[in-house]
Amino acid sequence: MVTIRDVAKESGFSSTTVSIVLNNAPLARYIPAATKKRIERAAEKLGYRPNQFARSLRSKRSHTVGVMVFDMTDPFCTLILRGIENTLYQASYLPILTDVHNEGSRFERYLEMLLDRRIEALIVVANWVFLDINLLADLEKSSIPTAMIGCELKTDSISSVIVDNEVGGHLALEHLHALGHRKIAIIRGPKALVDSSPRWRGIRNFAKEADLELDARLIVDMPESSDPISSFESGYKLTEELLRQKRSFTAMLAFDDMSAFGAIRALSRAGIRVPDQCSVIGFDDVATSAIYTPSLTTVRQPMETMGASAVGVVLDGINAVLEKREPTPSHRKVAPELVVRESTRRLV
Repeated sequence: MVTIRDVAKESGFSSTTVSIVLNNAPLARYIPAATKKRIERAAEKLGYRPNQFARSLRSKRSHTVGVMVFDMTDPFCTLILRGIENTLYQASYLPILTDVHNEGSRFERYLEMLLDRRIEALIVVANWVFLDINLLADLEKSSIPTAMIGCELKTDSISSVIVDNEVGGHLALEHLHALGHRKIAIIRGPKALVDSSPRWRGIRNFAKEADLELDARLIVDMPESSDPISSFESGYKLTEELLRQKRSFTAMLAFDDMSAFGAIRALSRAGIRVPDQCSVIGFDDVATSAIYTPSLTTVRQPMETMGASAVGVVLDGINAVLEKREPTPSHRKVAPELVVRESTRRLV
């Protein structure tokens, strides 16, 4: 590694002078332009790169942001992480990514390790986790700007970025109703999951507005689980059970895309063609939705935007800390969007 001393030897100036110039220290304004140019030319010739670790020790800044994901195998996380990474890159911050495997103990340990590495902010992607009071306390104790994606916490210290689930549920049922469907099966999310209640509220609100009677016999609930991939199996089994009970329906509204994929698989195995004999709509718009067969109609969460928005929130917090202002938590709710593809069609 090329050092300050190497550049000093090459340029003919002292290590102190070279350090002042290359670190753009306050005293650099007193150094002649010709000297600066000679030092910079020597540094470039030798391929000198500043020691960022040493720099961070002096400035007490690391330009790193911790990113905690509760399960990296969850397709929901992929585009959110892209939004986070791209926005941090543009702001010259380095993300440190951790996957806590839906384990409270791993969450606590990783949080401790991130704080030891002097991260300047923290982003938590917590779409599927059931946060307990201990995890919440750990976050609040960190005293650094923190944003939660996918979960709005009742706290004055942690920011959040969520999709408007109520509007999303409303959009999904409205779409099926506009296509002429009245016998609609609904797969609701696990009761403990924060998204489930507002999404169901949006569905009920539209049904009331449209004077649409929802058949309780066609409404099923996904079981509790900490594994997001399990929703595929839940969608499959719940649809299979509805078919076994000979419940008649022309459309299905699934809690998320994975449960919609499971429902389509069960319908297909029962010889029911989607969308010719049954329309299916999901929620999220994970990457595979567009290439699934049939391609999935869904309610899109703008996941890259949510990731970028969370970065904006914590960078505002970092600036507040640097300016010795009290960081103000922000709670942002982004609008979902209906994406119509091949899995839904007008009832004939």
